[in-house]
Parts: sequence; C-alpha cells; structure tokens
Amino acid sequence: MSIKFNIPLLQQGHTKTLARTLSLVENEAEGYLDFLQSLPASTVPVVGITGPPGAGKSTLVDGLIGHWVQHGKKVGVLCVDPSSPFNLGALLGDRIRMSEWYTHPNVFIRSLATRGSLGGLHPHILELADVMKAAGFDYVVVETVGVGQSEVEIAGLADCTVVVVVPEAGDEVQTMKAGLMEIADVFVVNKADRPDADRYLKNLRMMLAPSFSRTHHEIPILKTVATLHQGVDEVANAIDAHLAAHHLQERRYWLLAEKAWHLVLKQRMAGVDKAALKAEIESAYGPGFNLYRFVAGRR
Repeated sequence: MSIKFNIPLLQQGHTKTLARTLSLVENEAEGYLDFLQSLPASTVPVVGITGPPGAGKSTLVDGLIGHWVQHGKKVGVLCVDPSSPFNLGALLGDRIRMSEWYTHPNVFIRSLATRGSLGGLHPHILELADVMKAAGFDYVVVETVGVGQSEVEIAGLADCTVVVVVPEAGDEVQTMKAGLMEIADVFVVNKADRPDADRYLKNLRMMLAPSFSRTHHEIPILKTVATLHQGVDEVANAIDAHLAAHHLQERRYWLLAEKAWHLVLKQRMAGVDKAALKAEIESAYGPGFNLYRFVAGRR
C-alpha cells in the first residue's frame, strides 16, 4: 500500500488526514484500491438527502447537523454539486447555508462535483462514503444535487434515504413517482408554512398508500420549516427510528449487492476515457457517421 494513506490517523478523526485521503481516493492515487481493501468494517450509517431542486435540502442538512451536534454526535457531510460538462468543476457554491459548521470540531463537510455522473452523485461516492465511515463519525450524510428522477441512485448508497419536497411540487412529485416516491424511507415536506401545505401532505399520503400495504410499514411524512429549524428534531428522530428498525437486514444485503454492482461496473469501465473518446470521435466524424457503429467497433 502507498505510504500516502494512514488508516490509524484516519480512524482518530484527524481532519487533515481525512481531507487528504478523500482527495487521494477521488483522484485514484497510487495505492488507493489497496487502501480501500484495508479499511475496517464499519456500521456508521449513511443518510441520503435527496429531492427536487430548491426543496431546501442544504438548509435541512444544516438543521440536522445542529440537532446531532447538540446531542454530542460527530457528523461527516458529502455535498454533491452539479458540475460543468466542459471542465467538470462544481457549478454551485450554496454551502454557505452550512458555513457555521466548517470550523466545528465535530463536523466535517466536503463538497464534490458530479464530474458528469448522470445519477446526481459523484463517480466515487461509494468509496468516499466508506472513507468517511472509517473516520469516527456517528453519521455520514450525503446530499445529492437535485436532478430529478435519476436521483434514485442514492438508494444504492444510503442506509436511510430522506426525500425532501415542497408544497408546490405536486405535479413534479407525480412525475417522479416511479423513482423518488419508491426509495424514500422518510418524506419531508419542507417550507410547510406555505399555503396548501396540509392539502399537499394529505395528497402525498394518498399517493404513498399502496407502498404502505406492500412494505407493511408506514413511511413517515413530516412537515418542516428548515429555515426556522421547525420540525428538524422530528426528522432526526425518524431517521434514527428507521436505522433501528428490524426490517433493515434484508435491505442491507440488497444495499451491499447494489454497491458491489456499481463497483464491478466501474472496474470494467476503467479503461474507457471520455477525453480519448472525444478525440476518436473528432477523427472519425464526417458524413455518414453513426454513433452505434462507432461504439460497436470499440468492443
């Protein structure tokens, strides 16, 4: 293993070691796979926060951090921002909502770019989350960019998935019903001080009724006004209740299978370079260019 990685310091929660290790894994530094294979098993829960853009996910995460810190917990946060398709850098810088926690000794926040990943997550999110789990936190939170139905990828990562929506999102939620509606372990209706919030909550319960009968347990639907820290304690309690539930063992196996599937897929795609593909397409492009024949010729 490369001497760049230091598991003992990581487990002690050494901030600089954690930050450096995340960068090394993110950039696939020499020895990173050996390092990942040497990580000890961890039961630290991963909490996924997802939902449509503008729902207030970052503000809710800020409130959850405050709740857990008040109860003496250590929290690690991975915030995944959308990235430019040209330079793969992050487009958003809205983490100002969590700015008060950046220097707190019990909180670590890292912003990541999706780097072109279509599922609203970072291509190394599984590995980065496992690094965070090894760093002595009580909770690891992953917040997605909010890109719609493709956010269901978070279900393959999180032990508890919190879907955040707003009262005005009725038509939007109906559209994404087949995706986000089926992965939620906890539903949060944020900005619940807005008009028609109660009616929206009632409609949401009706939409979720079929899944209640199928799973034999009711998905909590909670109201919050995250900017005022209203309802945040109830969300934290619902997350803890879900993590403690007895029905999670079978889900845990599926979760591990989903993670394994993504890792196997990534390894098999390791030799495919997007920049090289672009160069090949530039050379091959012309009258009669067919993308499917181009791809078939590379198998």
